[in-house]
Amino acid sequence: MSADDVIPADYRHLLELPLYGHLGTIRPDDTVQVTPMWFEFDGEHVRFTHTTRRQKYRNLRHNPSMALSIIDPDNPLRYLEVAGSLADVVPDPEGAFYVRLQNRYGNPSQTPPPDAADRVILVMSIERATQQ
Repeated sequence: MSADDVIPADYRHLLELPLYGHLGTIRPDDTVQVTPMWFEFDGEHVRFTHTTRRQKYRNLRHNPSMALSIIDPDNPLRYLEVAGSLADVVPDPEGAFYVRLQNRYGNPSQTPPPDAADRVILVMSIERATQQ
């Protein structure tokens, strides 16, 4: 099933705008961790910048399940949640994807982060959506 089959057309724009999403993952002790995240939707997957040294990365290595919630800025009672799993981890040792996202979110800098050597792109499959 493709993302187009899962995401309601009238909610898709929430994935396309530079909004902060709240990404939930499952810790090794089976508790949930939710963190605000930058993201990019490529029409099929959601991509996040992250490092291999943080808890969220360890969570996804333990359990690849993940969900992203995005609130409609025009109506805070309206939201989209997409859920799926970690489909891929792409090395980004130059921090190029981080730079792309910082530009998307309004910081026109071309400077990679200090932890660029540990940077990866987390690629999330979209298997289901919930909206209100």
